Amino acid sequence: PQRIYYLSLEFYMGRTLQNTMVNLGLQNACDEAIYQLGLDLEELEEIEEDAGLGNGGLGRLAACFLDSMATLGLAAYGYGIRYEFGIFNQKIVDGWQVEEADDWLRYGNPWEKARPEYMLPVHFYGRVDHTPEGVKWIDTQVPTSQCWTGGGRARVNNTVNTMRLWSAKAPNDFNLQEFNVGDYIEAVLDRNLAENISRVLYPNDNFFEGKELRLKQEYFVVAATLQDIIRRFKSSKFGCRDPVRTCFETFPDKVAIQLNDTHPALSIPELMRILVDVEKVDWDKAWEITKRTCAYTNHTVLPEALERWPVSMFEKLLPRHLEIIYALNQMHLDRVAALYPGDIDRLRRMSVIEEGDCKRINMAHLCVIGSHAVNGVARIHSDIVKNSVFKDFYELEPEKFQNKTNGITPRRWLLLCNPGLADVIAEKIGEGFITDLSQLKKLLDFINNETFIRDVAKVKQENKLKFAAYLEEQYKVKINPSSMFDVQVKRIHEYKRQLLNCLHAITLYNRIRSNPSKSLVPRTIMIGGKAAPGYHMAKMIIKLITSIGEVINNDPYVGDRLKVIFLENYRVSLAEKVIPAADLSQQISTAGTEASGTGNMKFMVNGALTIGTMDGANVEMAEEAGEENLFIFGMRVEDVDALDRQGYNAREYYERLPELRQAIDQINSGFFSPRDPGCFRDVVNMLMYHDRFKVFADYEAYIKCQGQVDQLFKDPREWTKKVIRNIACSGKFSSDRTIMEYAQEIWGVEPSATKIPPPNLPRD
Repeated sequence: PQRIYYLSLEFYMGRTLQNTMVNLGLQNACDEAIYQLGLDLEELEEIEEDAGLGNGGLGRLAACFLDSMATLGLAAYGYGIRYEFGIFNQKIVDGWQVEEADDWLRYGNPWEKARPEYMLPVHFYGRVDHTPEGVKWIDTQVPTSQCWTGGGRARVNNTVNTMRLWSAKAPNDFNLQEFNVGDYIEAVLDRNLAENISRVLYPNDNFFEGKELRLKQEYFVVAATLQDIIRRFKSSKFGCRDPVRTCFETFPDKVAIQLNDTHPALSIPELMRILVDVEKVDWDKAWEITKRTCAYTNHTVLPEALERWPVSMFEKLLPRHLEIIYALNQMHLDRVAALYPGDIDRLRRMSVIEEGDCKRINMAHLCVIGSHAVNGVARIHSDIVKNSVFKDFYELEPEKFQNKTNGITPRRWLLLCNPGLADVIAEKIGEGFITDLSQLKKLLDFINNETFIRDVAKVKQENKLKFAAYLEEQYKVKINPSSMFDVQVKRIHEYKRQLLNCLHAITLYNRIRSNPSKSLVPRTIMIGGKAAPGYHMAKMIIKLITSIGEVINNDPYVGDRLKVIFLENYRVSLAEKVIPAADLSQQISTAGTEASGTGNMKFMVNGALTIGTMDGANVEMAEEAGEENLFIFGMRVEDVDALDRQGYNAREYYERLPELRQAIDQINSGFFSPRDPGCFRDVVNMLMYHDRFKVFADYEAYIKCQGQVDQLFKDPREWTKKVIRNIACSGKFSSDRTIMEYAQEIWGVEPSATKIPPPNLPRD
């Protein structure tokens, strides 16, 4: 079959035990068996470490995609790096984030199998020699890549797809071949340098940090993976290791490579290098093959997230790849110049090489010219990609650009994390929705069914009680389980506007203080997420949230009407607990900044209502469920653009809105940081004078919209009816649908429903 290779520097897998039991249909049997041994399965599940090999959305998407590719019976492989240390563990000390190394392999990992027989060399540094026999890349340093495999099994069809993670290992003669070293001990110690490549995940989300070690990681995964892909392509018969195929004509018909963002972009020059230098394929033919094989997914429009590597770094680390990129860029620019004669500015804008004091390689441009398909991850994002980020490229080749709205796997994000809700649904419409989430539409028939309304509300209340108990046990926090659970969990970033949430919390607090006797909908505001260790403002935001909580949670006037909780160390396994318990999901990024978001979808399918801007997949969620069934507020993309042209002036809002002014003055004066009154000066200064994400511009609409949330929450029956309508309309957001679209419209394969016989049955 055609094989699909999903290349990603991140796979945010979480825990595997429960997921495997769910997919084998063994959960109840195991539960019972363990119970009979006098043990508790849930206690056992809590012992497993999360595989935290990702930062957030991009890495979790890759994990959902692996699940869906197996479910759809595709011959797909995930390829990435086996980081020794995943995303750091977050501790909150005195209100500040402190990072701790995530030594997730400390007790070993039962879900992986080492494959030492697939040890492969990866070359770095060296120089390029142009000989009559062709180009040679010589005098390189060679750490090898060690292969580890983990499988993900589909629930329905016994398909097991592999995820192959590479780990760096120094060859035995590393640094010993330098005859003059003489210091054997030093040479052996230097092996660490080679093995550092797979030591640690870079903890940045939506931010590019141009470090040499990171570029090494990017080439490392690409070089090892392409060797594996080509080995598999050459052995025509499954399980046979003797190379049979030598002609690469059919390569794009047998191999599809999907690049998860620009991080594996080096696949393009590396495949060219192998075809031209090693396999002696003609240059133009090789370029044709490469373009037909690769496809690129763009994940962000934030300029600070785009990868732009210094040419000088390439020159040193990957000299042959730099030559290839120059040659590809020349071909590309010749074509543009022929189509737009004299348009020098267009050539500058479209070049893969950015001129300037430091020449840089724009990896996104490389991906666009080297792929046959480029996609965004939600309709609004794909439109922005076409109309602004890659506008010139879209004009050149409009047929390349597509949209593939993200999705989430309903196995983990409904069945596994919310079995109570899954049961209530299955009781009404059967179990087909598990592999065809669009069947949730059938729930529309039960919106006015009193028993169903009661059952859905009951499951939510049970989930809330369970999560409240967990918080009390883990963090000694007591919360009111009948309050509205108002949740914003995601990476901490200015564009995600956790600060807007803070301003709402302060405003609610001030309203209670000024009118203590007024009856109010009680809320527990929970905010969770990690900040990149080098991101000062994000760390200040965490400190602000914890400081606001400190004041509000200890004010006797407030009682249990309002609590602000920071959820420490937010990760996949914590998401599985908090999402099923949420009443309100906050998706409040500035319109045009969140490419898609996937947490929004998890909350929707788990029976929370969404308060959000018209950004990312929120737009499509509102379209599916009806805008009146979400709490949509604030500027649209057009309004943001208009405000940019006009010039955003934060002070104008500060002067005009008394509640906003009061909140900002309190933050500024040290009301929330009495021991260090100047603590939040930077935050206030940013909000007042250089806020790229226009928090104040949406404040008024947000506060008003939150008032509507309160009104509805007072009427539990109407609230639950809206919840049911949201769940019923969430079917589009299954990653099965997303992968079906990738398969048909990018990879050119048809998903198969064929059930592979289980290993205990004879095959035909």
